[in-house]
Amino acid sequence: MKINGIIASLCIAGAIATPGRMSAQDVAGTVSYALPQTTIVFEVEAVKEYFYAGPYARYAQKYLGVDARQEDETTCHLTSVKMTPVIEADQSSRYYLNLDKGSSSFLSLCSQGLIAVADGNFGSGSEWRFASQANADFSDKGVSSNLTSEATTLYRGVKDDASFNRVGVQQNMIVQKSLEQRAQEAANTIFDLRKKRIQIVTGDTDATYSGEAMGSALAEIAALEKEYMSMFIGYSDFQTQTLKCDVVPAKDSKTQKYIAFRISDTDGIVAADNVSGSPYVLELEPQKFADPSGKPTVSKSPVAIYRVPSICKVRLSDGINPILQDRIAVYQLGTECYFPLGK
Repeated sequence: MKINGIIASLCIAGAIATPGRMSAQDVAGTVSYALPQTTIVFEVEAVKEYFYAGPYARYAQKYLGVDARQEDETTCHLTSVKMTPVIEADQSSRYYLNLDKGSSSFLSLCSQGLIAVADGNFGSGSEWRFASQANADFSDKGVSSNLTSEATTLYRGVKDDASFNRVGVQQNMIVQKSLEQRAQEAANTIFDLRKKRIQIVTGDTDATYSGEAMGSALAEIAALEKEYMSMFIGYSDFQTQTLKCDVVPAKDSKTQKYIAFRISDTDGIVAADNVSGSPYVLELEPQKFADPSGKPTVSKSPVAIYRVPSICKVRLSDGINPILQDRIAVYQLGTECYFPLGK
C-alpha cells in the first residue's frame, strides 16, 4: 500500500493469508510503515569520440593553411543530464502503527496530501555498453599513385689509350614518393576540385550543367574533397552512452556534497567511486525550518511519526561550471513530527 508521503507496509497476517502458508518479518497481527526518503536520480548522456589523425596532418598548415590534430585520441563529453527526485521507503526508519485508535484518520489524512506533496515514483533499471572500437583505415582515400619517376645520373668507366674516364649515363629509376610529396599532390587535388566547383557554379566550363545534373556534380565534388581533406584533418567516430545514477542524501553527512557520477575519456560514464573519471558534484543547500506558529499542545493520545521534507537548493557542476540547478523536497533532510492518533 503506497500512501502520499508515507510508504506503508501493511503486514496483517491472517487478513490476507492463512498463518503457516505465508511468512513475514513483522509480528503477525501488526501494521508497520516506513518513513519516506528522497533519492535523486540522474539520467546522463555522453558522447564518446574516437579521433583518427590523418597521415598528412603535419603538412596541413603548409599546404592548406589549416591546423590539424596530430595524434589519435579518445575523448568523452557530457551532452545531456536529467535530474528527477523520487520517493522511496526509508528502511532505516520503520515503525509499528496501532490501528485501534485513530489510525484510519491518520492514513486518510496522508492520502489527502496534508503531510506530503507527491507520490513515490519507482523507475526501472537501465543497461549500457560501448560498441567495439574500429581501426583507422585510409586505404580507400586518395587515387594518386604512391610511385613516381625520378631522374638520376649513373657513371661508368671508359678506357682510353692511357686512362679510364667517367662518362655520365642518364637512367630513370622507380622510387617511392616521400610523404610530403604525396601530401602536396593531395593538396593540389583539393584545390583543383574547388576550382572545378566554382567553374560549374559560375558556368565557366565547356560542359553544361543544369537542374539535377548540376546538383549531382557538386555533390560528387564535395564527397571527393571530403575524402582528400580527411587525409589532412583526420576523421572521428562517435558513440552515445546513457547511464542512470542515484544519489541518496544522508542527514548525518557533514557537508551535503556528493559525487553523482564521473566521466572518463577512455571508459565514458563511470560510477562515483571510479577515480579514473572527472567528478560531477551534487551540492544541496537545505533551507532553514521556521518555528511553528501558535501555542503547542501536548496530546496524551498515541502518536505516529511522520516527516516534513526540507526544501533544498540543488546544484550539479563539474567542479567549476554549473550544469543544472533546481529546488526539490528532500525528506530525510527534513524534520520528524508526531501525529496524534486519538479520536
